[in-house]
Amino acid sequence: MAPKTDFPPVRACLFDMDGLLLDTEDIYSQCINAILARYGRPKMPWSIKAKLQGRPMIESNKIFMAWSQLPIPLEQFQKENADLQVENFPHAKALAGVEELLQSLGRTRYWEEVAKTDKAPEKPAGHRVHIALATSSQTVNFHLKTQNQGELFSVFEAPRRVLGDDPRIAPGRGKPLPDIYTLALKTINETLAPGEAPVTPEECLVFEDSVPGVEAGRRAGMRVVWCPHPELKVEYAGREPEVLAGKTGEAGEAGDATPPGEIEDGWSEYLPTLESFPYAHYGIVVPPTEVDNEPFMKATAA
Repeated sequence: MAPKTDFPPVRACLFDMDGLLLDTEDIYSQCINAILARYGRPKMPWSIKAKLQGRPMIESNKIFMAWSQLPIPLEQFQKENADLQVENFPHAKALAGVEELLQSLGRTRYWEEVAKTDKAPEKPAGHRVHIALATSSQTVNFHLKTQNQGELFSVFEAPRRVLGDDPRIAPGRGKPLPDIYTLALKTINETLAPGEAPVTPEECLVFEDSVPGVEAGRRAGMRVVWCPHPELKVEYAGREPEVLAGKTGEAGEAGDATPPGEIEDGWSEYLPTLESFPYAHYGIVVPPTEVDNEPFMKATAA
């Protein structure tokens, strides 16, 4: 298949959180390995961790308990794990490039604001890029992880945050199924300025670190950037084209109604880091930092 190249400019960026925006994956491993050590079990390998990433808590716990064979019931494991997470999650830091990326995307609202003033050019150089959060983390853990990252996450407007326990996502319909990203796009379209055309899936760019998350984005009919943990990249060495197409089989029969992509179809790309993000490649024009001093920009940021 010849890769598609004639994409429309990206108008919406949809973000996973764990391991993509925040450096939480090593914290997850630290907590779980501490529990495994208590009961004489070996450390969790990345071959297992890869299956847990991005999935709803109920499903990931089921996979983990089947592998670990811990001599304790699930409820006890959950309590011990939660206690360790309460202690460690507040220390989660933003990953490299994240702050600059979110700030730059936030600055694109300049194109929307300038169009309302007498400074509006006949044809603006760029357009606003809307953003939304789509994380499998449930509300309690989301607040734990972000309690010291308020400024970073302030760019995600409350109506555009979709969490793992969102009642609008049916049980069993978490990643790698597309529902969370379809819903994230819906939250954007429901909050657009009057007269702005709805954003289409093809105009969306999903940012993911997990393999199930990539598959969810592809099944939602969206473009995807895969930025995995280095250890996860090693785990899938040689299978990168399958990952980028969403064809690793994570969804099983449940995904039959929403097919993934095709190998090397041009819809997905791997990036080792979010630093120096290639905005122009996705049709995104970021205004210079000087525009933050415009009166109408100060007003919208207040």
